[in-house]
Amino acid sequence: MSDVFRALADESRRSLLDALFARNGQSLSEMAENMPMSRQAVAKHLAILESANLVSTAWRGREKLHYLNPVPIGEIVRRWVGKFEDARVDALTDFKEQMETSEEKRRA
Repeated sequence: MSDVFRALADESRRSLLDALFARNGQSLSEMAENMPMSRQAVAKHLAILESANLVSTAWRGREKLHYLNPVPIGEIVRRWVGKFEDARVDALTDFKEQMETSEEKRRA
C-alpha cells in the first residue's frame, strides 16, 4: 500500500489519474497532449502508476492504452477513511438519540 501512497503523493500523477477518470483508455500520446510536461515525463509517471497498480494497460494493435484501476484507491478509502467516517456517523446517531430522549422527557 505504501507504493500507492507514494504514487498518489505527486500532483502530476494525480492529474494523470484525473485525466483517465475523465476519459479512460488513453494512449501515451493522447495523455501527453494535455499535460504540461514532456512525453517522456508522462511515460515515467505512468510507469510509476502502473507499478502501484493504479493504472492498467491493454494493447490495441500497436497502441498501448491506459486505464484507471480504482481498486487500490477503494482499499485506501475502506482502510483509512472508512473507519473515521464510521466513528462520525456513530457519534451523530448517538447525538440524535440523546436529543430525542431529552425531547421525550420534556414532554412527559
